Amino acid sequence: MTGHQRRYNALRIVVDNRLRGLVRGKSPREVKDACRYVLSAGGKRVRSTLLLLSCEAVGGTVRDAIDAGAAVELMHNFTLVHDDIMDNAPSRRGRPTVHTKWNVNNALLVGDILLGLAYKQALKTRVRNSAHLIDVFTTGLLDVCEGQAMDLEFERRMDVSVRDYFRMIEKKTGRLISTSTELGGIIGGGTKRQIEALRMFGHYLGRAFQLQDDLLDVIGEEKDFGKTIGGDIIEGKRTFLLLKALEESEGRNRSELMRVMKQRFSSPASTADERRNEVRRIANIYRATGVMEAARERVRRDTQRAETALRMLPQSRAKETLLWFSQMLLKRKV
Repeated sequence: MTGHQRRYNALRIVVDNRLRGLVRGKSPREVKDACRYVLSAGGKRVRSTLLLLSCEAVGGTVRDAIDAGAAVELMHNFTLVHDDIMDNAPSRRGRPTVHTKWNVNNALLVGDILLGLAYKQALKTRVRNSAHLIDVFTTGLLDVCEGQAMDLEFERRMDVSVRDYFRMIEKKTGRLISTSTELGGIIGGGTKRQIEALRMFGHYLGRAFQLQDDLLDVIGEEKDFGKTIGGDIIEGKRTFLLLKALEESEGRNRSELMRVMKQRFSSPASTADERRNEVRRIANIYRATGVMEAARERVRRDTQRAETALRMLPQSRAKETLLWFSQMLLKRKV
């Protein structure tokens, strides 16, 4: 284990410790239990760790940023709970989703409580201009919600382009990552140029992160990934792979891809074997059209852009760990 890995693990523990105990009281029991259930699921804590490291990279400390780190993690979990409801997802990180284990009404309330806790933690952050901090935090939230709305809208459209896809993921996935790195820079007292560099680092890293997720949906291992492999194909999700393959296909392959896009409006494959066969067929089209390698190349390119953005920051252990972090995400299998 490298020093950077140890540092990352240590920061994850710091975040987990701060999250533990935030949901206080026992009543109303079901909702409070469900909130604790969500926060106990663990996870990579990507956004909160990036915030803490970004703060350190411009001269701040973990103590300065930990409340904001907890806040972005709470906001992220709020989006996951509500997204799972909208997607009717049965599991998350290998466990039943909140609306499955309890019910939809409880899950909605859990999301609301997590968002309220997120603002409560953000407001505890000691920073020179707290209004600016909350403005960045709120703008990030609004963009994430707009990105999710775009994703839902795309499910009803047959004319979604690769460009549309990137606009959507920059909001839905990338914005909370860039918000985290930007907030870290603000809390750490960075200059305007340093804060912008950290924001751009998060922007490109967020794009690479989502593209890697699209790939893992096809090539990952279900026991590691925590989600059903091929789920995006079965649900007709407008991913980079699907949209780019449509651009590159004709004839039978194109007809097969168009059928996948209509999945939401037709009967999905009814058995596990049928689903596996469908995923295999579409994955073969992706390979034949070269879009798998195109996605890998875009992940590499965006990761490189993210790392380039950090060049103007002074040398520090935190900066080196941010660079290590970007490579870790590039190579991740889960």
